[in-house]
Amino acid sequence: MRNYDLDFLKKFSLVIGFLVLVTLGLQFLAYHLNKAIPPEVSQVALQRTQSRIAPLGAVYAGATGAAAQAAAASAAAASAASQVAYGGTKDGSVIFGNLCTGCHTSGAGGAPTLDAAHWSARIAQGKDTLYKHAIEGFHGAAGVMPPKGGNPALSEDQVKATVDWMVSQVK
Repeated sequence: MRNYDLDFLKKFSLVIGFLVLVTLGLQFLAYHLNKAIPPEVSQVALQRTQSRIAPLGAVYAGATGAAAQAAAASAAAASAASQVAYGGTKDGSVIFGNLCTGCHTSGAGGAPTLDAAHWSARIAQGKDTLYKHAIEGFHGAAGVMPPKGGNPALSEDQVKATVDWMVSQVK
């Protein structure tokens, strides 16, 4: 090897060594700064995390738990009462058209269609029974009726008005 080649290799090795030392120094500085500066957590991200890890329900135990459960049930009932379906209308045709028609026009789930053949035996049981089955729900051999037609926001008066309208429409 010639003399100028060895001189070049020595100088090139020194430059590469210097660059390696600078790189390691910058990495150490970045690591140190990363550990020294606390990360900022935005409030939006914090709220999303809290809502994601929040429990789905609550556990009620003992006498204090029973009181808390009763308070939660009354709060849920008050919340449901404030959300009255269909603007609180007691027009049975409106409620039937929006909710009941899906099953009571096609007969889905054994629901009686609006004809005398399906309703004569039911009407004979009396309106109180019809109201009870419509409000509380019914599971029988003929079919299934969900409570309040599947809409818990309906008031009992709305359900009764709809039952009255349906009985008046039986042909």
